Amino acid sequence: MNSFETVDVNIEGTFAYVTLNRPAVKNAMNNQMVLDIIAAFESLKDNREIRAIVLSGAGGTFCAGGDIKEMQALQTGATDNFSGTLDKMLRTINQAPQVVIAKVEGAAMGGGFGIICVVDIAIASTEAKLGLPEVQLGIVPALISPYVIERVGLTRARELMLTGRRFDGDTAQQYGVVHEAVVPKELEARVQMILDEIKQCSPQALAACKQLIFAVKDAPTEATVEYRTNLLSDLRRSEDGQEGMKAFVEKRPANWVAK
Repeated sequence: MNSFETVDVNIEGTFAYVTLNRPAVKNAMNNQMVLDIIAAFESLKDNREIRAIVLSGAGGTFCAGGDIKEMQALQTGATDNFSGTLDKMLRTINQAPQVVIAKVEGAAMGGGFGIICVVDIAIASTEAKLGLPEVQLGIVPALISPYVIERVGLTRARELMLTGRRFDGDTAQQYGVVHEAVVPKELEARVQMILDEIKQCSPQALAACKQLIFAVKDAPTEATVEYRTNLLSDLRRSEDGQEGMKAFVEKRPANWVAK
């Protein structure tokens, strides 16, 4: 296990578990935690053995948002630096080549809510509490706003950002913030089921698929035809592509499944 000051990284086979570890303050993000999250994800970035990263919080809480006491104490210059670092953290998680899964329990407020909006798959406890309370604190969810709007759509984002109201995991699923909400005792098992699904997938294809999503999502269709064609052709000829198709024809698991 690799430990940073505020984040733990535990690698088990083909999966990495990144745990926010400031339970005394409900894993509120201070500047050190933001730097540690960036460092943790960058330490895993080039490891193609790792197919998925499970992101969670210690002590039964995902992340209560930004550390308000630290934010209040920061001078203007430091605040600007913190904001830039927070934006880098969101981009780092968003663009990780692995599948990033958020296991959400307890509070997921403000910046914690923003983290959920940049992961690939989010599974929440029905008893989790989510929200964007910034306006109630006299501030706004400025850094996370593009990701929130992209996640839930403009209409829902306006409602949530302008009221600051809290809601549970079931409602978060209805709003599209998380993909699934399960009762607390089933949360761990549901995450494991998703990992079992990912284990069936080629590590090379997963990384390529993450790149594909970002390459095509905002581009005109005609602008990406060559890229999409070449990507499929390259993967079809690759070692993983040949193995995957051969395994399908032979009705057996591909060689990466047992790893």
